Order: sequence, then structure tokens, then C-alpha cells
Amino acid sequence: MVFKRLLGSPGGGGPSVDTVLEPGPVRPGGTLTGQVRLVGGDTAFDVEQVALELVARVRDGEDGNGVAVPFERFAIGGGFRLGEGEARTVPFGVTLPWETPVTELEGRELDVRLGVRTELAVTGARESEADDAPGSALGPESGLDPDPDPGLGLGLDPLGVGPLPAQEAILGAFRRLGYGLRSAGLEHGRIGGTGQRLPFHQEIGLTPAPSYADRVEEIELTFLTHPGGMDVVLEADKRGGGNGGDGDDTGHDALSRFTVGHDDARDWAAEVDGWVRELVEHREAYGSDSAYGHGGPHSSGPGIG
Repeated sequence: MVFKRLLGSPGGGGPSVDTVLEPGPVRPGGTLTGQVRLVGGDTAFDVEQVALELVARVRDGEDGNGVAVPFERFAIGGGFRLGEGEARTVPFGVTLPWETPVTELEGRELDVRLGVRTELAVTGARESEADDAPGSALGPESGLDPDPDPGLGLGLDPLGVGPLPAQEAILGAFRRLGYGLRSAGLEHGRIGGTGQRLPFHQEIGLTPAPSYADRVEEIELTFLTHPGGMDVVLEADKRGGGNGGDGDDTGHDALSRFTVGHDDARDWAAEVDGWVRELVEHREAYGSDSAYGHGGPHSSGPGIG
């Protein structure tokens, strides 16, 4: 059996594939729906499996373009024969991981690239037709662009993910308090003490509100979501500090975690202001590199793993 990653039209007389996602962003934990449209090649093929793989571009500390990290895979069909020139559609509905990062906020696209890769396991293909290039770099001309570049062996369809209501409420509170969105990216590693499942996490960098501008350089916000709610992890970068990279957090002062429910009704502006105040005051009282947890079910000791 030859395992083929089809990138639209692999050539050589093999089958072609076109994956069509339903329009609009999906939310973490929500259902991604669409269709995989297959057209048979010059000869018949036995399709053993049709699979979708979710891929993220994650910072690697060295290459500014990041690396491709698969983080979920779904088998959506298979066990049929695709005749010569035959058209067949495989519909799907798959559930995104709860920790799937968001790619847009309030209609604004973030510098976060997610994609869906379609793979077929087929028999009857010639070895020369198989595209077994794994693809490691997701640069600006990669398959994550609206017009995928088959030459990179990625064949990714862009995936848009919007925030959950609680995430929107918390980010809206930060905005009303005077914080600004500076950056958003995906970082390798797990945050200890949180039950994080994916091998990376999303960091949303916020410029401080005027009342904290002389005390912190940046607030970094991470949502670690699960079916019962989410952990809100805040990290304060000290004024004048720097990040040494490669896991060196010399520029980071404090890390804290707060747990909220998906349907919590709170005065989010007051809640968020209290979180930041505790974070900054704890750092100033106990010095750099401090970490602690708060909120809902309490848990202490989170740190970047």
C-alpha cells in the first residue's frame, strides 16, 4: 500500500483531491464540517482511508517562520474503490480540540496559521506518485496561504478559529481597561500544573494599561481550554527585561493562573483588573520568576515546561 498525501493534483495519473471547509470560523471544541471531493485518476484505486490532519505553525526559537506541528488527526472515510475518472464526495464533521488556538479576534486576523491537510491511503498507486515529503517549514509562501504551494509538500487548507464567548469577554475587558493587542503566536512547550494537552500553547501579547505602563513591559495571556472551562494564564514581562529565547525566561517576572467556567457571569473588567494587580504586586513583593495559581479550583506552581 502506498500512503499518499494528495495536494490537489499529484500528477502521474493518480486521483486528485479538493477539500472544501464550510465558510466561517470554528470555535475551540466546536465542529469543523466540510467535504473531501475526490476524482479518480487514469486507473482505479482502492481507497483504504481518507484522513484529515490539523497542523499549526509554531515558533521554534530559531526560524522566524516556525515549524509545522500536527496536533490532531481524524479518519473520516475509506474502504471504497475509486474508479477511473470517478467523482466521489466524502462529507465530514470533526470536533476541534478544546485547546485549538484562535486565528482571529473581533474580525482581525492574527499572525497564527492553522491548516487542514488531507491524506489518502490508497492501493494501486505507483511509488513515484507518492508524495512522502513531510514538510517542516511554514513560511509566508507555504500551503497555509490561500493558494497552497504544492512544492512544499504541505497541501494545507487554511483553518479559521474564533474565540469562545468567555475568551471574548476576557479580551474585551482587557481592551476596556486600556490594554492593546501587540502580538499573538504559538510557542512550543507545556505550562506546568495546568493539564495542557497540546505540545504548544498560544501567547497573546498585550501592551499594558496606562496605570501599569511604568511597571511592566507586556502582559502575556494564554487560554488553556477544556470541556469544563479554561485556565487563564497571565505572565508579566518586567519593564526593561528581555527574553533570552530557547526556554530562557530571564525577561519574565511572574506567572499566575486563574480558572473560569464557560458560562461564568462576572464583572470581567473588575475581575481582570484584579488579576493583573495581584500578578504585579506579587512580583514586586517576591521578586522575579515567581509563579502561583488562583481562581475557581485553585492550583499552584505553574511554570513553562
